[in-house]
Amino acid sequence: MIALGLLIIAIGAFCQSSSYVPINKVKNWSWESYWIVQGIFAWLILPFLGALLAVPEGHSFCELFSVTPSFNIWMTILFGVLWGVGGLTFGLSMRYLGVALGQSIALGTCAGLGTIMGPVLLNVFFPENDPLSQLTFAVILGVVVTLVGIAIIGIAGSMKAATLSEEEKKAAVKDFNFPKGIMIALLAGFMSGCFNVGLEFGKEINFGELTDPMFRTLPATFLVTIGGFVTNAVYCFYQNSRNKTWGDYRKGGVLLNNIVFCLLAGALWYSQFFGLALAKGFLIDSPVLTTLSFCILMALNVVFSNVWGIILREWKGCNRKTIAVLITGIIVLIVSSFLPQLI
Repeated sequence: MIALGLLIIAIGAFCQSSSYVPINKVKNWSWESYWIVQGIFAWLILPFLGALLAVPEGHSFCELFSVTPSFNIWMTILFGVLWGVGGLTFGLSMRYLGVALGQSIALGTCAGLGTIMGPVLLNVFFPENDPLSQLTFAVILGVVVTLVGIAIIGIAGSMKAATLSEEEKKAAVKDFNFPKGIMIALLAGFMSGCFNVGLEFGKEINFGELTDPMFRTLPATFLVTIGGFVTNAVYCFYQNSRNKTWGDYRKGGVLLNNIVFCLLAGALWYSQFFGLALAKGFLIDSPVLTTLSFCILMALNVVFSNVWGIILREWKGCNRKTIAVLITGIIVLIVSSFLPQLI
């Protein structure tokens, strides 16, 4: 059962890492336009449909929130709003660093902080529940090894920046800017870690034993993504006004094409958290892996994003030493996903 849960997380990670590929098929739209349209699918429609799975027969969707303390609901949404900031800067980190390195730094920071911040903040508000007990030696070790893997990949990225000419950097990533990209990626990772904090505050938003264990975190996921959608919508609509790109949504010749590929991108993105919810149902007998599941998801996201980076030739022109360091980092991340289970 545990192996199946880890496999589901891996599939979700692969889908998420692939979610930016369909964006390349979007035509004649500005960044802000395709970002918010894919977000409508990724953060509103699909999470809502997922949350409905947590509602057993004889109950209604609204009951989910009437039986839960309003404090938990609003905290879940609040951390979703904060995560939304991470989502915005996440996209910018890939603009300046590429899919591979941008996702590696941002998701690595997200993995470590997201895992640690949840129990720590819950302990501030609900110390009587002893949430810090989740941070066992095995969990901390898993986070540390994950961060080591991310650091190694970051070293590979700095080696890439040092050895390639400006022309080669631009050929791999059009707007490549290592110093600016690193700062944005670290901010993205810190704010993106709020997603898991939101999940922690909202983990009781379900019908308990009446809800299948595989679906219990889906209502919380929906509330977090609602908060993130608000942040992204405000920014994207502001950019639409500033850049006078409202007309993107009326370009009939590309409208259907762009909506289809935005839907595909949104579905691939959401599948990571849908898969995470399903996987937790199979990891229920392993408290360590349940706590570490978010970190494992982020680590595998990094692994697959670098696979895509290789496929998209973002590491083209790097010497063998740089590629060897990159592969070492990927291996460490894979090991970090299974290490806690071996302790």
